[in-house]
Amino acid sequence: MKFVTAKARFAAVAVAMVMGGYAATLQAEPIGDAAAGEAKAGLCAGCHGADGNSEDATYPRLAGQYAGYIVKQIKDFQKGHRTNNETMTGMAAMVASDEDAKDIGSYFAKQKMKGALTKPTKENIAAGEKLFREGNAKSGVYGCINCHGESGKGKSASVSAFPVIGGQHRDYLIKQLTEFRDGARANDPAGMMSGVAKNLTDKEIQSVAEYLSSQI
Repeated sequence: MKFVTAKARFAAVAVAMVMGGYAATLQAEPIGDAAAGEAKAGLCAGCHGADGNSEDATYPRLAGQYAGYIVKQIKDFQKGHRTNNETMTGMAAMVASDEDAKDIGSYFAKQKMKGALTKPTKENIAAGEKLFREGNAKSGVYGCINCHGESGKGKSASVSAFPVIGGQHRDYLIKQLTEFRDGARANDPAGMMSGVAKNLTDKEIQSVAEYLSSQI
């Protein structure tokens, strides 16, 4: 029988409450026109790739991401809720309307992920998968699978606040987890990611990022 700390039990309850709230309020992806979004997404191609598969591991893949999550990030940059990337702040300001954001999100959501840009080690994949599935009860880290689904491929489009992270670039994941931990990024639902990340070590961040980047 595994020992579970009070901190980990609290995290489990918090996750269940927040996920339940989002499931009740986000019943469907924002309705956008993916065909119209292809042209509008030209704005994003320089960093994210024309099909959402960025060729630089420091820029996130948008291919296969929930449209609702993409829309939220655009709006968060526009409103100053997310401030950890000056380039994106400027680019988000160029998205003129909610409809444009929905169209762009819908276009990228329909694209397919391509091969990984980095090569993880077997040791880090194994350690990362264990952390992803089980968390770390001693430090109060809740397993990522509970919000992000099997292999990080998401739970459901109806809870798009919890993004697809399986297949995301390793370097981008490391940067985001580190910034959640250090407070540079704080636009997560109810502070959940910040709460988890603050208990992650550098080694754990590296391992889980390498595991997730291999899940194309």
